[in-house]
Amino acid sequence: MAKKGGYGFGIVGCGMIADFHARAVESMKGGHLACVYSRSKTNAERIANAYNCSAYQDYRAFLAHPGLDLVTIATPSGAHLEPCVQAARAGKHIICEKPLEVTLERVDRMIRECKANKVMLAGIFPRRFSDATAFFKKAVEAGRLGKITLADAYIKWHRTQEYYDSGDWRGTWKLDGGGALMNQSIHTIDLLYYLAGDIVSVCAYADLATHKNIETEDNAVAIVRFKSGALGVIEGSTACYSPTGHPAEVHLCGSDGSIFMQDNSFTVWDFKKKRSADKKIKRSYRPPSGAAGAGAADPKAIDFSGHQKNFEDAVRALKAGRKPLVDGPEARKSIEIILAIYRSALKGGKPVHLPLKRTPVRRSFG
Repeated sequence: MAKKGGYGFGIVGCGMIADFHARAVESMKGGHLACVYSRSKTNAERIANAYNCSAYQDYRAFLAHPGLDLVTIATPSGAHLEPCVQAARAGKHIICEKPLEVTLERVDRMIRECKANKVMLAGIFPRRFSDATAFFKKAVEAGRLGKITLADAYIKWHRTQEYYDSGDWRGTWKLDGGGALMNQSIHTIDLLYYLAGDIVSVCAYADLATHKNIETEDNAVAIVRFKSGALGVIEGSTACYSPTGHPAEVHLCGSDGSIFMQDNSFTVWDFKKKRSADKKIKRSYRPPSGAAGAGAADPKAIDFSGHQKNFEDAVRALKAGRKPLVDGPEARKSIEIILAIYRSALKGGKPVHLPLKRTPVRRSFG
């Protein structure tokens, strides 16, 4: 139910991502920050004091906060299920960080619980809400590329050893769910299938190239086949040094056109059949000279405006009685693709077909 000042948001977790959530909620239309929960009193009060909201260390008391409508979950990836289930049973709508969870079984339980309790479940994929993505999607849907032949995603990022050492959950199967693919590349993989369509099979290799003391990969390459018949490549890494970081890219090529998107800009926007708006789009979304990739080398450099748009879409969906752009089943797809890549990589590059029936057994890449 909507309250004065819009829907009341509550944040679960008080790490770096929780700060993004707080800034996004405070800047959005249709919502306000009502409360925050963390097992750490210090962390909860830090955000509560900064944003003038209530702090809780008791999760049941948090869920009972007057005026709480939506819960945003910003805990480590493998700790999303339990707060989601409790919030759903308390009748609260849920917006959950990527990935929804670290196994298909846990994701499916989240989806079932939210459906059974008639609450919304939305995933957080802020890159879907960029202006460049909107133009890209419209061009694809208008058939401007013709028959899509190649569709690729490149995420050549860097994370220091200190990044992985900063939390004992980082780079673990249990709480991180994976490495460079599941934690960093998932946003761009989500964009790839959003723009090019469903993936039906993968052949992949992955390894731990430069980091130490983690279970998961920091370097991976997959060849993918789409339902449409198109082929493609996914490259995801946190072992590609750059002082500023390389931008994430999605490339689609077809019989009638090609689009290369670099973060929120275009390096290629070419079509057989020109339109009057093409020159303006190329001019307005030209990559800025010397620009760093968004979050490519420093996760703290990510802009919160994408989260803001993501939250605003969820509020609009609630008001209109429709699904959010990235609902539970939609957010599940990128997880399934990544788990298929892991299965193939751990089997020495053997083809793996989607859909997966269950989460594959995972072994250390280290």
